[in-house]
Amino acid sequence: MNRHLEAAPGYRAGHTLPLRVEAVRQLRRRRTLVMGGLLAALPFILLIAFAVGDGDRPSRRITLMDTATASGLNFAAVSLFVSAGFLLVIPVALFCGDTVASEAGWSSLRYLLAAPVPRWRLLWSKLVVALAFSVAAIVLLPLVALVVGTVAYGWGPLRIPTGGSLPADEALLRLGLAVVFIVLSQLVTAGLAFWLSTRTDAPLGAVGGAVGLVILGNVLDAVTALEDWREFLPAHWQFAWLDALQPELVWDGMVKGTAVSLAYALVLFALAFRGFGRKDVVS
Repeated sequence: MNRHLEAAPGYRAGHTLPLRVEAVRQLRRRRTLVMGGLLAALPFILLIAFAVGDGDRPSRRITLMDTATASGLNFAAVSLFVSAGFLLVIPVALFCGDTVASEAGWSSLRYLLAAPVPRWRLLWSKLVVALAFSVAAIVLLPLVALVVGTVAYGWGPLRIPTGGSLPADEALLRLGLAVVFIVLSQLVTAGLAFWLSTRTDAPLGAVGGAVGLVILGNVLDAVTALEDWREFLPAHWQFAWLDALQPELVWDGMVKGTAVSLAYALVLFALAFRGFGRKDVVS
């Protein structure tokens, strides 16, 4: 059958299911619009919380949260801090975990493959689009927070809780570096969700399974008895991006965290392509 398809006039395996078509399909999904709306709304919710909260309560130790109203850059950094640990995991798990499993759940996966779309092309298109939407979701939050915070608190240097500050232009670059690290650290979540998406016909199972395993990683990282073994957990490095917002930029944590995330992600993506290539698709 494959020989006939390759010989068919005008047929090009690499031209099936273009990325633009897959992107439009995913963009029109209600869950995409809802997730984008929730992430864009979070900075406004935080702004209201800081407005009605008691910001003059004395504290023995100044934290990043205490500097949220110092400038728009501080507000954006705080928005990342309160969301990076769990909230930003959800859109990544959703976009990467739902993409293949939803097609199987709708019983449309076999029709896509009969179009004919090669399996590798189907997975590649869906993975690229899912990763692109995940990156957009992660970038959307600090971008909206920066705009909202600048309007509310003004444009100025980034105040550092340990003392001192970073000039606004340098702080903006540091904040961008932090976002890049968060994107890279979430690749392990993307890989896990995508692999589960190729193994099940239930989107909720793939998304929930990925989120559940991320939570398990956070729990294990809190077990200090594991000592150095915790360094092999992606969750151990999830806040390493805070090193980018210090007076002296420290790379060690971010480099190690990126290496751990990429190692797990590459294995999981490889398992997804290998398993789906051999899977008997009946949905």
